This record gives sequence, structure tokens and C-alpha cells, in this order.
Amino acid sequence: MQNLITANQMHEADNYVIINQPISSINLMENASKAFCKCFKKEVVDKDAQISILCGQGNNGGDGLAIARLLHNDKYKNISVYVIKFTDNQSEDNKQNVKRLLKVKVPVTIVKTAERLRELKADIIIDAMLGSGLNKPLKDDYADLVALINASKARIISVDVPTGFPTEGEIPENYNGIKADLVISFQRPKINFFFPESAKAFDSCKIVDIGLDENFIQSLPSNWKLLEKSDIKKLIKQRANFSHKGTYGHALLVAGNTTTMGAAILAASACLNAGAGLTTVCVPQSGLTALNTALPEAMTLPRNEHLAIEDFEQYNVIGIGSGLGLEPENQELFDKIINLNKPIIVDADGLTILSKRKDLLDKLSAQSILTPHMKEFDRLFGEHKSWWARIKTAQKEAKGRDLVIVLKNQYTFICLPTGEVRINPTGNPAMASGGMGDVLTGIITAFVAQGYSAEDAATMAVYLHGRAGDKLAENRFVVSAHQVALEIPKTMKSILRS
Repeated sequence: MQNLITANQMHEADNYVIINQPISSINLMENASKAFCKCFKKEVVDKDAQISILCGQGNNGGDGLAIARLLHNDKYKNISVYVIKFTDNQSEDNKQNVKRLLKVKVPVTIVKTAERLRELKADIIIDAMLGSGLNKPLKDDYADLVALINASKARIISVDVPTGFPTEGEIPENYNGIKADLVISFQRPKINFFFPESAKAFDSCKIVDIGLDENFIQSLPSNWKLLEKSDIKKLIKQRANFSHKGTYGHALLVAGNTTTMGAAILAASACLNAGAGLTTVCVPQSGLTALNTALPEAMTLPRNEHLAIEDFEQYNVIGIGSGLGLEPENQELFDKIINLNKPIIVDADGLTILSKRKDLLDKLSAQSILTPHMKEFDRLFGEHKSWWARIKTAQKEAKGRDLVIVLKNQYTFICLPTGEVRINPTGNPAMASGGMGDVLTGIITAFVAQGYSAEDAATMAVYLHGRAGDKLAENRFVVSAHQVALEIPKTMKSILRS
């Protein structure tokens, strides 16, 4: 897992390299600027494009000045540099890069008011005004200048972070920073890049290696981790000779209702395809034919008022909620299952029942797994105005209740009882269709049935679910939940072979 670090820790990483390589800070800046330009040249191949580079007076601006010189040397013909001089403060490396730039024939304009750039014309604007570490909205001339830039028709490419964007902490609801088409960021994605509010600040992001010490970055304390394929490869257990269906556990899914049997079938299909030895689905009598027809491998436990707590004792794990319905009898059934004192996986209608019955939430066994989307999470734990606040609550609740909370979004956050937050990078917009949550629940349930810990089961399931969708999306505009369920065994095998 990649360690995701704060802006202050990134400065520590810079200083560590400067002291231990050793390398001067100006040469480290040169490395960063070269890495930016290498990426930029793949994005902007037209060397006749009108490129305006807006440089502040700090180190982000120093990067911009070096980028201007390097692009000029690479035969980009129409480069103009605008030095944003709203204060007299200037970093030493920025001063040195001004001197270096003045030795080449690149026009440099000093800008002391936002109004000076009202008539700026460019095909590409490179934003190198303010770097990381900002934690308050822009104001005065910076706010005015950014508004002018955002209103332009130019393509905006930001250096490391968009000007005005906080790299960690709450992203203001009234964010007034740069809205970049692309961010070329250094060494690591910033923590806030994974929050939905980041869409206000940029459309896409590329990460470039600038030569910092990876071992040092990995050693820094951080609760924020970015999942990688190698993490999942280490977790997947090979199937041993002489193992049998009993080796891989017996999963129960309490799911489906009269009009929502599809949810139960999707969850069960995912559970089967993720490797549970035995899969039983607790459904209404009316759903037995549909389930048996769609999934002859699954067994059934007819759901009726006569079910007793003893009927659930044989199962290694229970997943509850997919298409379940909110009827009083289902709430009573949930109460029985919780009294088994087994870890359970709760999704969809199960989460809604918990939000209405906080007594049941308080009775959840340790190492249970909740899989809410944003609205379900807020119904459980209160309204939140930002994703940063939502994740902080998830960390607190996961730790206080000894739960794993899988907070679903484009980048799903897996919040562990340790306080660690694992961020999943897989998945894509083609998967934005019904039933995906049911499939994820089935996969998690299968892994817990096979003996994986709650945190490993959630981690593997979320990553594999998204990766299966990524593979399918290579040849499909839209991916269905049913297709993802069927793709899981292939995805696991491909990761083991990689």
C-alpha cells in the first residue's frame, strides 16, 4: 500500500532527499520540473500552441519558471511567463529560477493586479501560482485572478496542485480555486484528490516521480493508504490440494423480497463466484423458483415467521440487506441474527433498518462490516457537510465499535478499527448501474466465509470488484452488476498470475 501523506510530510520528504542524497533544493526543483515537462509533452504535442505560464513567488512558482525554460529548450515556440507579484515575498529557489529564465528568450511580465491579465489569450495555461499547504479560500487579487483564468477558454494544467486547493482537510463548499483540466502532481497523489469535492478543482490527474526516497515516505506515520495490486496478490490464498467445499466455508445471505429477488440473485452469484464453499440464500417462499432457476448451485432457506435463532447457527458468516425490505418481520429477523453474536455484513435495507433501530446498531458484533453509500452512512451517523467530515466520523465509529466501514464512492474508503483508511483506486463510471452494491456484499461475504479477516475480506472485495469492472469496461460502455459477478474468478486468477 502506498502511504499517502500531508503537505508538511511531503516537505519532510523533500528535505530528507536534500540532506541524504545529497542534492540541492534547486536541483530537486529541476528534477520535478523535468518530470512535469516529460508528462506535459505527451499531453500537448503541438509546439506552436500559445502557452501562458502563471508563476507565483514561492516554490510552486519556481517550478513554473523552470518549466518555462525547459519547454523553451524543447522547442515550444510561443511561451509567455507571468510572474504574479501580489506580495514581496519570494523564495530563494524562485529567485534562482528567475535568473536562469532571463538567460533565454522567453517573455516575462510582472503582474501586480489581477486586472492586468483580463485580456490574457492562450491555448494552454500552466498554473504554478500557489502550491500545497493552503488551508483557506482565496481572497482579493488571487480570487479575482483565478476567476479570470477559470472563465478563459484555455486548457488549464496545474503544477502539483490547483491553486487554492487544500491537499488535506475539508474542501470548502464554496471552493474558489483553479478548476484545472489536468493536474500533474509530484510523487504521490494528495489525500484530497480522492474526495468527490475534488471534482470542483480538476478533471484528471497524473502522478510523476521526482526522485524522492520511497522508503522514507513509506516510513512516515499516516492513516491514509492507497491500495495496489501487489497488496491483493499477497492476500489471495491459493486453493490447496485435497481441499473441498467444506474447506471454504458456508455463507448465508438474507436477501430479496417479493419484487426484489434480483438483488438476492446478484449477491448470491457474487458469493459463489468469489469462492464460498457453500452458499445459502434466505428468501421468501415466493422467490425459491427464481433463485433455483438462476443459480442451481445455491441452496435456500425459506424465510418465514417460524425461523428460530438455531436455524442460523450452522453458517460461518451472514450477509444481510440486499433487497431485503423494511417490513417489521425483517427487523425482527435482524434482531435474531444479531443475537447470534457473529460478525455480519450489512448492506442496503439492512443499513436502513440499523438507522431506524439504533439499538441493533449498538448490538453489532465486533468485526462486522457495514457497506453504506453516502446517504446510508448519513442516515446511520448523522448528516455531514463534507466528505472529510464523513471519513472522520467513519474512523471514529469503526474504532469505537470495532467495525469495518466500507464507505462506497468512486474511490471507496475502507475504514478500519485501527483508524487506518484504505483507499481503493479501481472501478470506473461504466459501473454506475444498479446491483453493484449487492455484488460487493456477496463478494465480501464469500471471503469472510473462507476465513479471511474482516479487514482483508473488505479490502480484497472492494479492489477485485472494481478491477473486474475495469477489465469489462475496456470493451463496454456500460458494465452490469451480473457481468462483474461472473468476472471475479478471472480477475483473481489474473492477479495471481501477474
